[in-house]
Amino acid sequence: MIKTILARIQQKHRTIAFPKGEPALPDRFRGRPVVDTKKCANDCRECENVCPTDAIHCSAGSLKLDLGRCIFCGQCQQACKKGAIQFTNEYRMAARSREDLIISDAEIKLADALGTRIRRVLGRSLKLRQVSAGGCNACEADTNVLTTIVFDLGRFGIQFVASPRHADGLLITGPVTENMKLALKKTCEAIPDPKVVIAVGSCAIAGGPYINHPEVNNGADRILPVDLYIPGCPPHPLTILDGLLRLLGKFNSK
Repeated sequence: MIKTILARIQQKHRTIAFPKGEPALPDRFRGRPVVDTKKCANDCRECENVCPTDAIHCSAGSLKLDLGRCIFCGQCQQACKKGAIQFTNEYRMAARSREDLIISDAEIKLADALGTRIRRVLGRSLKLRQVSAGGCNACEADTNVLTTIVFDLGRFGIQFVASPRHADGLLITGPVTENMKLALKKTCEAIPDPKVVIAVGSCAIAGGPYINHPEVNNGADRILPVDLYIPGCPPHPLTILDGLLRLLGKFNSK
């Protein structure tokens, strides 16, 4: 017992203070991009041409970037000589609607909370059944790491459960392959109403790098109604955590 106590003292406090304080992110972290249409050269389309997932659309005087399709490769930033697209270290990106992930000069509309009725049913907890619907395991890894001592998802009353019958909602990763389509539907049907559905990562939102492949369904909302979209390839654990807390109304959008 004494050895255990001494080891715990040596380890000190490992859980981050989020959301009370701003997290320290590495310099190489590639977060939410910002778009400046004024810097966009007329009909240049260099950024649009290099985007591997067709996330960028240029037209006369307009430049739009779809965060749901974006895989954060950074090729658009390198291709644009005018600096019209710049990736920042901003990790807050989750949104309640698909349309809110399409950004131009305006600020992104971050996710707001669920309705009062469903939050009253959930109480102070949220039990999630996670389904990898054909993912590469990157989003799954960054979701699972939330249960470690660093992030300690359980302190917010959020937990992953083994059975959908014990869950309040469904957290989906992967582009929803044809082989996983039926399993995903059955899992969702097994979750008692009212339920929430969360799409994590560019694959679950729009198909990611597999978009328009005949064996994928280009995202979860082609199969199920989605309540929360968390973009990224993969999303940083803090991006996922921020989205979950916003959905539960733990703090207001900003």
